[in-house]
Amino acid sequence: MGSRGRSSRTDVTADADRFGGGPEGARADRGRAERRRSAKRAKRRRRRSLAREIPLVIVVALGITLLLQTFLVQVFSIPSGSMQNTIAIGDRVAVDKLSPWFGWEPQRGDVIVFNDPSDWLKNDPVPQSGAVVGALKSTFTFLGLLPSDRDLIKRVIGVPGDTVVCCDGTGRITVNGKPIDEPYLYPGNPPSRIPFKVTVPPGELWVMGDHRDISADSRYHMTEPGGGFVPEKDVVGRAVAVVWPVSHWQTLSGGQQSVRQVSSQGPPEPVPGELPLVMGVVAATPGARRALRVRRELP
Repeated sequence: MGSRGRSSRTDVTADADRFGGGPEGARADRGRAERRRSAKRAKRRRRRSLAREIPLVIVVALGITLLLQTFLVQVFSIPSGSMQNTIAIGDRVAVDKLSPWFGWEPQRGDVIVFNDPSDWLKNDPVPQSGAVVGALKSTFTFLGLLPSDRDLIKRVIGVPGDTVVCCDGTGRITVNGKPIDEPYLYPGNPPSRIPFKVTVPPGELWVMGDHRDISADSRYHMTEPGGGFVPEKDVVGRAVAVVWPVSHWQTLSGGQQSVRQVSSQGPPEPVPGELPLVMGVVAATPGARRALRVRRELP
């Protein structure tokens, strides 16, 4: 009898161990519970880490964006036809902002982006916003993530000291007495329907659009403060290439040699309302074109 009783107790203990009721089962339960707690702690740590990293990533991305747009290159979308057919409506143009930091100066024939010099865009009213919305808009505009209201794009025709005249006996514009060829002009447009004769002051530029009949450029603003000239200090940078759409890809080499090599010496009205430019960060791949939709528009 004693033997049978001991055997039964041993079997019961073995069964209890096998089904988790004994010491081994308790240790296994504690191990599983500890693993679950560790997994939960790790998951919470990952969530906290992600919550900390997302703002950091955003700040770093904004910092890089601001750095690129302030010192290197920006992409502008062209919503008007003042530079057709060199730059079509809707084209994205990469603008070099780095060169001016190293002493680059605009040359004849360069296509440049510049700040509105003398309220040229006064006929394009800026939508009014509330205080909060206005502050946010100003912040995002400063970062280059919302449209700027006061930037334009044109071609340099005269640099400081140049005398620019329209037109000679053959209907061409002359710079310092020499006629210039302008193959970039919009088909059917003469060099200018507005006669003028100007001498470009020091530190100023004379600019014109390639689609002369609709470009509200220096000619259109001759009688306004500033005389239609663009201060060199207001130049944002030189347009170097059309980067989108792919079918329009081309470099903007800075105009014709006949414009650049002129040596310096000491009509229907154009459309006055030109849309502002929308600016965005230049993209290295076509896959980033969505980012280019956040842009600044240039007339």
